[in-house]
Amino acid sequence: MLYPPLRRPDRRGPVKERELISFIERTEFPCVGAKSALNQGGLYVLHARLLTSAWNDVALHSAIVRFTEEHANRKRGFRSLIILFDGPLSLSERAYEEYLWKRLQSWTDKDVWLGYKNDMSVSSDPSDAHFSLSFGGHAFFAIGLHPRASRKARRFFRPAIVLNLHSQFQTLRAERKYEGMRKTILQRDRKLQGSINPMLSRFGTSSEAPQYSGRKVDNSWRCPFQRREIQDNLEG
Repeated sequence: MLYPPLRRPDRRGPVKERELISFIERTEFPCVGAKSALNQGGLYVLHARLLTSAWNDVALHSAIVRFTEEHANRKRGFRSLIILFDGPLSLSERAYEEYLWKRLQSWTDKDVWLGYKNDMSVSSDPSDAHFSLSFGGHAFFAIGLHPRASRKARRFFRPAIVLNLHSQFQTLRAERKYEGMRKTILQRDRKLQGSINPMLSRFGTSSEAPQYSGRKVDNSWRCPFQRREIQDNLEG
């Protein structure tokens, strides 16, 4: 099986990569972490077919695990992995959210069947305040991007899923740099949108799951995700 290569976005590369660089380099783009990852060579991309299809899921999961093996234990610099999909380009926010979670669920199912354990520093329960995704034994925070996002900071040219390693945020907290970076991002987001994203919260105060898609949801929203370990699958 041919696996998609992990690569840094190239200004002379495919259209999707040029779009991504242009998107991040916009003056008004609020995420200074993404800007730093791009400038420091810590931003990697994977190319995929349709967000609505499971066609690439085995290969994508394998590539995500390779990313953890190469980057999870690095103590300096920002590292982000962005999966760039060919389409669809006209999904509504709700439809994008639905298929975002389908992909995350599919990758998680493959993670479990391949014997990877959930990162012990986070919970696998999406209702838990310490929930996070886990691939290859390492925790990730996901950020959804797509053309019809209501938040301008999430409004990218095509569907994409950004995976950020939790370990880098833990390092920032230990170095007392996290709060300053978070404050800067919030200020820039307010300037871009006119308001701060109401879904944002600090890790450990509430589940991060409602933040992934970028759509505003209320307390009645239930995360369509579960991580069932192999023994649970065999029993039921």
